[in-house]
Amino acid sequence: MSALFRARRGEEVKSAAVILCPADRPVTTEIACCVKPLRARIPHGCGSVANLLGTSWLAALAVSAVAQCLAGSRTLSQLAELPETHQLLRQTCRDFADRELIPVASKLDREHAFPAQQIRELGAMGVMAIEVPEELGGAGMDYLAYSVAMEEISRGCASTGVVVSVNNSLYIGPVLKFGTEEQQRKWITPFTTGEKVGCFALSEPGNGSDAGAASTTARQEGDEWVLNGTKAWITNSWDASATVVFATTDRKLKHKGISAFLVPMPHPGLSLGKKEDKLGIRASSTANIILEECRVPLDSMLGPRGAGFKIAMQTLDSGRIGIAAQALGIAQASLDCAADYAHKRTAFGAPIGKLQAVQFKLADMGVALESARLLTWKAALLRDSKKPFTKEAAMAKLAASEAATFCSHQAIQILGGMGYVTDMPAERHYRDARITEIYEGTSEIQRLVIAGQILKEYQP
Repeated sequence: MSALFRARRGEEVKSAAVILCPADRPVTTEIACCVKPLRARIPHGCGSVANLLGTSWLAALAVSAVAQCLAGSRTLSQLAELPETHQLLRQTCRDFADRELIPVASKLDREHAFPAQQIRELGAMGVMAIEVPEELGGAGMDYLAYSVAMEEISRGCASTGVVVSVNNSLYIGPVLKFGTEEQQRKWITPFTTGEKVGCFALSEPGNGSDAGAASTTARQEGDEWVLNGTKAWITNSWDASATVVFATTDRKLKHKGISAFLVPMPHPGLSLGKKEDKLGIRASSTANIILEECRVPLDSMLGPRGAGFKIAMQTLDSGRIGIAAQALGIAQASLDCAADYAHKRTAFGAPIGKLQAVQFKLADMGVALESARLLTWKAALLRDSKKPFTKEAAMAKLAASEAATFCSHQAIQILGGMGYVTDMPAERHYRDARITEIYEGTSEIQRLVIAGQILKEYQP
């Protein structure tokens, strides 16, 4: 757990929790926890429930830790209430967003300015590498924690949210899962502090959704790989210090001939196209990465040769949870803006929140938001439990992105003319929401993924 959470937990004591498992084998574990009386029942690894015995003074944090230790997986009961660690993380990120992001989000958007200071502060908090083990410089938490943090950060500033998402999910994620220990030390640790961010170079000018049709090539010459091609729509590109590049090492094998490479930035043979002038998330940079005889050492290959497509698809599964959380943040910010305005704005002698037409919009926004949040948390919990989550990640991304678009649209309708001007954040939320239905797999791709998984489940 990162220093942030150790520092904020307050008075701690050492307590021994004795749990009798169904096989009558006592298990004792020592946990540092806040002083708080608790008597609880927790799940055991076999799926049954054991009693927490005695009068130990344990916080809910401790019970959560014991349960996770014994069961080795998460339960969907956490969809009802987050563990204390995650509640603390959520509140910390919420406070940060209120204090450091919301006051400057419109300025960053207007000036297309990378939020460098905010990213460094998030790095110091452990948020730029939430899932990375502490020995590599990360927070050592899980994907549910990442989802919770991403939502709160994106509520404050969606541009900052996507910078955090790309660094965690798309850059660090594949290196953590497929990299060697040496690669992890070299390519992850410097990117945990917020001083550096990474990016993910998969899409190309001629293929976005069709990731298996990569035209970028990698040929081996002696002890080097030589990369040639153009990657398109690369988030963080102008501000990144490294990228994961996907290139074909054998065209005859089609998608099975794609490999992944770690490339520093800047680097000889690598250049950037123009910074795109976008509709939304304008404080994050987007540009093409152009590779012209770009030479990297042989040990720059990430994972086995020909495993690039697998790495990309598994990375995108996880990344979709991050984008779902970003979309939740946008949707929540839209609801916050609309509900607050509905209290303050009066018409016909009363706050407009008294009008049924406005109430129905707020109700629909709340349902869309909460439904998408539960889907997102479920996908994160399945991933943390090392269970298949491809379908759930696609569902979460689809539901959350469409909820963000819907909620931001409804917010402008509730605000009326005030929603259309930059004096209020509603118009920025509306612009930021649109991209969530496009990147890391369009809504159409999500529906294809979901349908494919459903058909597979029903296959005779």
